[in-house]
Amino acid sequence: MKTISIVVPCYNEEENVEALADALREMFGTSLPSYEYEIIFIDNDSKDKTREIIRRLAAEDRNIKGIFNAKNFGQFNSPYYGLLQSGGDCAVLIAADFQDPVEMIPKYVKEWENGYKIVIGIKKSSKENPVMYWLRGCYYKMIRALSDVEQIEQFTGFGLYDRKFIQVLRELDDPTPFLRGIVAELGFRRKEIPYEQPRRRAGKTSNNFYRLYDAAMLSVTSYTKAGLRLATIFGGFCCCVSITVALVYLVMKLMYWDRFAAGMAPLLIGMCFLGSVQIFFIGIVGEYILAINARVMKRPLVIEEERVNFDREPAGQGDDHEA
Repeated sequence: MKTISIVVPCYNEEENVEALADALREMFGTSLPSYEYEIIFIDNDSKDKTREIIRRLAAEDRNIKGIFNAKNFGQFNSPYYGLLQSGGDCAVLIAADFQDPVEMIPKYVKEWENGYKIVIGIKKSSKENPVMYWLRGCYYKMIRALSDVEQIEQFTGFGLYDRKFIQVLRELDDPTPFLRGIVAELGFRRKEIPYEQPRRRAGKTSNNFYRLYDAAMLSVTSYTKAGLRLATIFGGFCCCVSITVALVYLVMKLMYWDRFAAGMAPLLIGMCFLGSVQIFFIGIVGEYILAINARVMKRPLVIEEERVNFDREPAGQGDDHEA
């Protein structure tokens, strides 16, 4: 009998984890009765009662497992690490807040059995804030236009991944993984299934401007050269314009020494403009350097504080539970 791993990243989801576990078990009992399952909750250092609830669920059901991170390792490392710990024939990554519909999983499994190694959900509409949905759409289109690698629009990571692809992720050994880009760049033949994203069932999202910016910069620095190329091209253009203006001013001053008064305004405007351009592109270059630094330092994805209901170490993991 095949086993399906369900990986659920958590952060302050005390109002959702038990309801999600019940929904998943009911789904397996009614829609996927011929499959075994394991549900892996990976908690990113929640400050509420999420861990207590996971421990209780794991005590009641040996198929429910828990990984408790020593600290918050970010919105990308924790889900990625959870996928690496899965031991099933395939793994499904799903959010704890019910914005990834549980009823999509049987559809994923059906396509997986048809031969697809990756089956993912694509948001065609959403009940979230329409402004946020529109901004996300603009962001996806921008990354797709700038990237040398195909990017998947309205894809959050919600999907099914065959164990062969999970093995690819293990061998990749990327300390700053961006799963959405990896699926597009290194993934097998995939099936995309549209769905409408519902609202959060309960609780408050942990996403804020900084987290959204961090996601945007990770995708930009990982899969685009546009920032650096734009800095080079625009810098060269400004250099040419500045030299031309300087020559014009020099000629005008030499020809009309007493009558041509340049004044301070052009100088100040030019200095402020070029200074702001330099600061902007130094920031862009800094984002790339930050990404390079993170990869060179090779820090572990996650350091575990505790794991529950794992009878043995996952393949390729050491005794200190670092990855």
